[in-house]
Amino acid sequence: MKRYWLLRLVIAFGFAQAAVSMARPAVSYRALSLGADERAIGVIAGVYALLPLFAAVPLGRRTDRGRCAPLLFAGVVLIAGGCALSGTAGSPAGMAAWSGVMGLGHLCFVIGAQSLVARRSAPDEQDRDFGHFTIGASLGQLVGPVAAGLLIGGDTGRSSALALVVSAAVAAAALTALWRVEVRDTRTRHAPAERDRVPVHRILRTRGVPAGILISLAVLSATDILTAYLPVVGEHRSIPPATIGLLLGLRAAATIACRLVMTPMIRLLGRTALLTVTCLLAGLLCAGIALPVPVWALAVMLAALGFCLGAGQPLSMTTVVRAAPDGARSTALALRLTGNRLGQVAAPASAGLVAGLAGTAAPFVMLGALLVAAATLGVRVGRGPAGGPGRTGAAGTGGRAGADEAGARAVAAEAGAPSGAREEREAGEAGEAQGAEEAEEAGKAWDACGGARQRA
Repeated sequence: MKRYWLLRLVIAFGFAQAAVSMARPAVSYRALSLGADERAIGVIAGVYALLPLFAAVPLGRRTDRGRCAPLLFAGVVLIAGGCALSGTAGSPAGMAAWSGVMGLGHLCFVIGAQSLVARRSAPDEQDRDFGHFTIGASLGQLVGPVAAGLLIGGDTGRSSALALVVSAAVAAAALTALWRVEVRDTRTRHAPAERDRVPVHRILRTRGVPAGILISLAVLSATDILTAYLPVVGEHRSIPPATIGLLLGLRAAATIACRLVMTPMIRLLGRTALLTVTCLLAGLLCAGIALPVPVWALAVMLAALGFCLGAGQPLSMTTVVRAAPDGARSTALALRLTGNRLGQVAAPASAGLVAGLAGTAAPFVMLGALLVAAATLGVRVGRGPAGGPGRTGAAGTGGRAGADEAGARAVAAEAGAPSGAREEREAGEAGEAQGAEEAEEAGKAWDACGGARQRA
C-alpha cells in the first residue's frame, strides 16, 4: 500500500515525459511551416534547454525549504500550457517563447519528483526507487515520438498543431495520478533559515556531487546524440528510416529492462561496480557504432548500449542525494539537472563540429571517450570516506556519524517520517549549546533514537 505513491509518480512522469517527447518534434515541424530555417530551429531547441538554467537553483532552494507537490502541479500546468500555446503560435519567435515555458515546466516537474523520491525513500531503497522512477521517463521517450509521427502527416502546419494540442492533453492527464502523492509529513519540518542555507560552491565541492553531475551529463549526452545522429549514420549506410526507428525503439526498451532489474544487479555487483562497468561498456559500444557493421550487429550493439545506459541516470541521482549536504539535497539535484541541460546544449554542438571535421561516425567515438571518463569517475565515487558506502559527508562527517544518520533515516522512514528523526537530533544538538535543560532533552532524544536503531 505504501508503495502506491511511487507507482503514481511513475505514471505521472510517464505522461509528462510523453507529452514533452511528443511536442518537441512537433514544435520543429510547426516552426518550419511558419517559415523558420535551420538556425531558427536550433534557437528554439536551445531556448527549451537554456531558459530553465536560470530557474534550477532557486527552485531547488525552494524545495529544500518546503514541499515537493506544488512543483509537480506547476510543472504539469506549464508543460500543458506550453504545448497548447505552441500549437496556436503564429511566428517562430512565439514558438521559441512557448518552448521555453515547456522546458521550464519539465524542469519544475523533475526537480519536484526527484526530491520527493529522495525524501520518501529509505537510504537502502534509493537506488531501486530512482530506478523505478526513471522508467516513467523511458516509457515517455518511447511512446511520445511514435505518437507524434502518427499524427504529423502531409500538411505539417495543421497536423503539427494538432499534435501539440494532443500533447497538452497528455500532459494534463498526469494530474490524475498526482493526487495526494506527497503526505504533509514528508516536507522539511525544520526548514533551514535563509542565512543557514548551503552555498552552491560548497555543494559543488562536496565529494561525490561533481562526479554524479558529470556522469549524468555523459549518459544523457550519449542518449541525445544517439537519437540525433543514428538517422544520419543510417542515411550514409542505406539503412531505411523505419529500421532506424525500430533500432532506437530497441535501445529505449533495453533501457527500461535495465531499470526493472537494477535492484538484483546492485545486490550482485554493488552500486560502484555497476556504475563503473555500465559506463565503461557503454563507452566501448558507442565507439563500436562507428564501425561499418551489418544491421543485425548494430541492433545487438544498440540493445546492449541501451541496457548499459539505463543504469547511469538513477545511480547518478542516488550519488548526488547521498553526497549532498543536509538541507541541500533538492538544490544538489537541481544542479545535476542544470548540468544535464548544459550537456543538451553543448553536446550536440560539439558533435556537429566533430562530424563536420571527421565524418558522421566521429561523434560516437567522442561519446565513447566521454563515457569511459564517466566510468573513471564512478570508481572515484566508490572510494569515499569511511562513512559507509556511497554516503560522503558534506562537512567531513566520518563513519559513525554517517552510520547513525543512515540508521535514523531508515527507522524514521518505516515510521512514516523520513527526515524527522535526523532533524530532531540536529535540533537537540543545537539546543545543547543553549542551556542545560535543552541539553538534557537532546540526550533523551539521542538515547531514544539509538534504542530504535537497536530494535530495528
